[in-house]
Amino acid sequence: MEPAWRQQGRGRGRAQEGQGERSRPPQKERERPGGAGRGGKTPEPPQVSVRSKFEEIRKSNQAAAQRLVESRISSSSDDDEDDDGDVDVKADHKDGKRGKILESTFTTYTHQTGGDVTGLVRTGQYVSELFQSGALTCLICIGSVKRTQAVWSCSSCFSLFHLPCIQKWARDSAFLVSSITDEDFGQKQHPWPCPKCRAEYPPSAKPNRYTCYCGKLQDPPADPWLAPHSCGSVCQKELKPTCGHTCLLLCHPGPCPPCPKMVSVSCLCGNAKPLPRRCSNKSWSCQQPCSKLLLCKQHRCTQPCHTECSPCPRVSIQRCVCGGERAERSCSSPQWNCQQVCGSLLSCGNHTCEVLCHDGVCPPCPRSVSRSCPCSKTKSSLPCTEEVLPCGDTCDRRLSCGKHTCSMRCHRGSCETCRQEVEKECRCGKYRKLMPCHKEYLCDSKCPKTRSCQRHQCRRKCCPGNCPPCDQSCGRTLGCRNHKCPSGCHQGSCYPCPESVEVRCSCGSTVLSVPCGRERSTRPPRCKETCRRPPSCHHPTRETHRCHPGPCPPCRLPCLLPLPRCSHTCPPPCHDQVLVKSQQVQLAGPWEQPSEPAFVQKALPCPPCQVPIPTTCFGEHEVSPVPCHRRGRFSCRRPCGRPLTCGNHDCSRACHLVTDGNKCEVCDESCSKPRPPGCPHPCSRPCHPGNCPTCSQMIRQRCHCKISMLYVECTKLTSADEQTKVELGSCNNQCPKELSCGHRCKQACHPGVCEEKCQQKVKLRCPCKRIKKEFPCSPSVQCVVQCDDTCRDQQRKVSQVKEAGQRAAKEEEQKKLQEELEAFEKRQQRGGRRSKKRGRREEVDDEAARAGRWWRKCAAFVLVPLGGALLSAAAYYLLTEA
Repeated sequence: MEPAWRQQGRGRGRAQEGQGERSRPPQKERERPGGAGRGGKTPEPPQVSVRSKFEEIRKSNQAAAQRLVESRISSSSDDDEDDDGDVDVKADHKDGKRGKILESTFTTYTHQTGGDVTGLVRTGQYVSELFQSGALTCLICIGSVKRTQAVWSCSSCFSLFHLPCIQKWARDSAFLVSSITDEDFGQKQHPWPCPKCRAEYPPSAKPNRYTCYCGKLQDPPADPWLAPHSCGSVCQKELKPTCGHTCLLLCHPGPCPPCPKMVSVSCLCGNAKPLPRRCSNKSWSCQQPCSKLLLCKQHRCTQPCHTECSPCPRVSIQRCVCGGERAERSCSSPQWNCQQVCGSLLSCGNHTCEVLCHDGVCPPCPRSVSRSCPCSKTKSSLPCTEEVLPCGDTCDRRLSCGKHTCSMRCHRGSCETCRQEVEKECRCGKYRKLMPCHKEYLCDSKCPKTRSCQRHQCRRKCCPGNCPPCDQSCGRTLGCRNHKCPSGCHQGSCYPCPESVEVRCSCGSTVLSVPCGRERSTRPPRCKETCRRPPSCHHPTRETHRCHPGPCPPCRLPCLLPLPRCSHTCPPPCHDQVLVKSQQVQLAGPWEQPSEPAFVQKALPCPPCQVPIPTTCFGEHEVSPVPCHRRGRFSCRRPCGRPLTCGNHDCSRACHLVTDGNKCEVCDESCSKPRPPGCPHPCSRPCHPGNCPTCSQMIRQRCHCKISMLYVECTKLTSADEQTKVELGSCNNQCPKELSCGHRCKQACHPGVCEEKCQQKVKLRCPCKRIKKEFPCSPSVQCVVQCDDTCRDQQRKVSQVKEAGQRAAKEEEQKKLQEELEAFEKRQQRGGRRSKKRGRREEVDDEAARAGRWWRKCAAFVLVPLGGALLSAAAYYLLTEA
């Protein structure tokens, strides 16, 4: 989507400006010569005042700024938690802003209750969820409800839905019900349900406009200091249960809180004096006995103050209705009937009353009225002591089938079942058959129609067309991807998942309830508790910080681990988990571009100890502080001053440590002592006490390979054994001699014959020269590279080409031989008489034939193999290149 300042023609100023530009002709047409008529005169452009241009530009800028503000407000709900750098500062700022909005919304209510907010728990939860990004979700599209989008709120469960979504839901619900139940499709008006609580709304309640929660303001503007979708005025809805008062909160989501008004009401039984009570909790009990006379008219109610008295729990002896029996029964049911027949003599004086226990006068004798025969054709007035006899006529009473009458004579009791055979049509109307009238005819054909779910067939035998609803379960996966539809098999899309899932913070103390399916895209709620994760470094506790998603920040406490080789502790910050750039970046190929460097958490070693330690120099001239990791004596760069070994001079070198390999300087005077036997060199050392040192002169000699000239100390050469002399005579370069395999000897310069153990890498090929492998030179004699399946396929192809060429050559040769044989047979048939000219021609032809046969043999035995070899080489080259 383009930014607001680039959207052309949406604001009032832009539209006017665009309209004005369209009304003006283009500049090129106005300046084009001859474009204003035949005379070639250019019409004068309309004069536009500077004031009108300024007004157009100002209106355009105002419209662009308004669009930018609206887009900024609408996107602020998604960007509330994008930056994590200043989480605490932003959280405090938002909490303060949210607290001010909640306080202003509940101010009128809290003034009435004296600051008591116990009745605002549920309503406060709805208002708080409006300010949490991702907490409010439209169950129809499973998308977040932003503060600038048009919404609709259910009056039963108070869930918020996008206005276009709920309008489409209402239309689709009514359409589906009408398509399934209506015979005249679309003629009836059906209610539509809420997607969450299934509360039904009449068709007239279909939402068609965006209003605030209380319904007073249409299209409420987005105010950052009010609750989203609220008009900011007092709600004034009638409270439930109805008490005559209205809601005192500002326009809010969710249910209205209990009524906070104070009213003067009496107790439940009405005996105590009225007391001031909250209207929402005005029912109270004085805890005194009720003392009202119960329905039994014998006892009084002994329960504490209440509204309606319960039935009397006592027991007493009571008479039945007819007064014949007495029994102990509960006072709550004084009217009861015994199981004895009345037996009183009726008014006729011949029969007794057969009714069970009753009160009042017995009914008249049933035989005293006018009676008729069993078929009701003959009526007679007989005394109650005489029976009415059958009349003897046909019964003619309608049988149970409703089509035929009884053919028997007048009789008592019910008529028999109709057994007349009639042609009956089956229930589905496909077949007809002669059947007894009392039996129903059902065929065996199964209904192929689809049930109301539009997924399963009816499959009911002899179905008349009114297929029953589908009795299978839907079982389709809902939009949340976690549950399946529990409803019966139905047509159209399933209802949204009614379940809700709790999204918890890292410590689990803060819970955010979201619709099922949104837990994957919902960020954990912001928690004010302290992070409870155990430390990942060597410290026993972490620095105190708030609960947060993701990994904890790096530890900033001092390391304080004991350093190796000293008694000090590490002073820098903790470095057990430090992000280090990873150098192990492996690319899949030359086509892959190197990505951004990856960082890996590593434990870095403690740095060297920098604690200064006073240390004396080598010559003990001074004492200076030295870092602990470099502790030890040092050189102060002053003259040494120690006496030399000759005993006559002092050491003039810089301050140094005297060891076996680092002694003071030697006296510069020449030595005059005799040399040891065998050494032709004079003593090169200056004046010194004791015996002369060993000779350090160099002797020139050639190495074992006779290439380099070596210089060896005289003492080493004369006093060395045989092994040492061999080492001294080596130039340590690679031996220039060649081995029997043709490679150069890899050993250093040595005497004698070279060892036949060549480790040079040698490339060996398979018999077809396709596969190439490297082996050491010495064991390469035993190593053989075998051809694989690809090589065999290539060889098979080459052999096939060769065989094809040879077959072609043989066929050509056979053809020529056949031609020669046919020519010879023709000559034999002519009888052998030939003219001289013809004989010469035939000899020339025979010579030409012999020359042709010779060339064909050359082509068959030379050119064909050569061509096959060239083809195989070309095929091998192409395969190796591929």
